[in-house]
Amino acid sequence: MIRITIYLLSIILANVITARFARFAPLELGPLIIPYGTLFIGLTLVMRDMVQNRFGRQQTYLLIGVALLLSALTSHLLGDQLWIVFASTLSFIVSETADTEIYTRFKFPFVKRVLFSGVVAGFLDSSLFVIIGIGPLGLHFVPWELVPFAILGQWIAKVLMQLIVAGGIRQVVMKLNIYEPNVSEVH
Repeated sequence: MIRITIYLLSIILANVITARFARFAPLELGPLIIPYGTLFIGLTLVMRDMVQNRFGRQQTYLLIGVALLLSALTSHLLGDQLWIVFASTLSFIVSETADTEIYTRFKFPFVKRVLFSGVVAGFLDSSLFVIIGIGPLGLHFVPWELVPFAILGQWIAKVLMQLIVAGGIRQVVMKLNIYEPNVSEVH
């Protein structure tokens, strides 16, 4: 149950931090543009993988639905514009589905599976949200010439956070000898 709680709370926390720091300029590392809440999306993607390890793919899709509703509700309650809620919801559906399906098909060790599924999911999430939500097709906060830097900044932050979180979790699990094998998938 702790995995589910952390998964759902990380989604809410990403929305809260993004909304809370919206009035400030995003984190800029050289040319890269990173909204502060992006750092928690990396945690979200790892926790989604851990939920799938424990509860299986079908149960994970039910939890993605719950997470989607919580994310949209949180964004709305925080005063995000409807277009941002839409872009966030769309990028969430696409990225979480991609993460689930890629993670399901690879039979690598945990950290490698997290990396492969998360690299694709993080890129899709970043690209869709930037272009449709805050970029030229959305609210025009990011002009076309900065779109690649906004996508790249978010994507790199998500991948790095996934590696840090997945590697840290793996170390703790092994040290405490609480490793749980993956739930076998029925296709």
